[in-house]
Amino acid sequence: MNRNTGLVLAGMLVFAACSDNNTTAPVVVPQPTAVVTATGNIQAKVDEFRTSLGAANGGTAGEQATGRREINWDGAGANPFNNKNDFPADFFNTNVKAGAVFTTNGTGFRNDSTLFSEVNPTYAAQFSFFSANKIFAPVGSNQVDQLFEVAGQPTPAVTRAFGIVFSDVDVADKTTIQLFAQDGSSLGIYAAPVRSDAGGLSFLAVTFADAIIARVRITLGTGALGAGVADVSAGGTADLVVFDNVIYGEPKKAF
Repeated sequence: MNRNTGLVLAGMLVFAACSDNNTTAPVVVPQPTAVVTATGNIQAKVDEFRTSLGAANGGTAGEQATGRREINWDGAGANPFNNKNDFPADFFNTNVKAGAVFTTNGTGFRNDSTLFSEVNPTYAAQFSFFSANKIFAPVGSNQVDQLFEVAGQPTPAVTRAFGIVFSDVDVADKTTIQLFAQDGSSLGIYAAPVRSDAGGLSFLAVTFADAIIARVRITLGTGALGAGVADVSAGGTADLVVFDNVIYGEPKKAF
């Protein structure tokens, strides 16, 4: 092999090595166009977020061109399941066609009209509602995942925005939402603000330019509700948090 041939082969090897090490482009995580937080009197910020998404589509079946969906837990259809630990995970896409399905690593869900006082009497002094008068939490866990489907159909969907009202956030950076894309990649973790007054409500909302949110993991403080579990503000060791209204952009069929 002559000198020139050796140089060509060496160059090819260097090029190949460089190609192997540099062909993977960095992963670019889409950034939100808006992140809204509020505590204390949250009404104005909630209304601002609603307006940004458009008109409420209620329980209208099928994918709508624009608008939003909202879960407030207070409808009469949910009454048979109130104050029990068996609230159906798919209620808000079967009974009420709002394009939402819930999962948890706990044992169920509870839609409660007593401020969870039937679980623990001390909770009546801890929690409050945004829309009268029911609030929601998983049973045996402090995490809930919300998945999106086309309203009234078992068809995976994505949304461009998600907002949620929390009750009794006492510890910073522990009550969060983590957003996921359709491929399972994280779109970021966002923390709710700590409560600022006796009303105890906090609001958090995230909006993207396009419909890319396929799942939301909701982490409620640092512990699960229970008969013998006290909140940090009542001498306990866990920050106990529940939630009320969930507001999100119209779920669009995922491709």
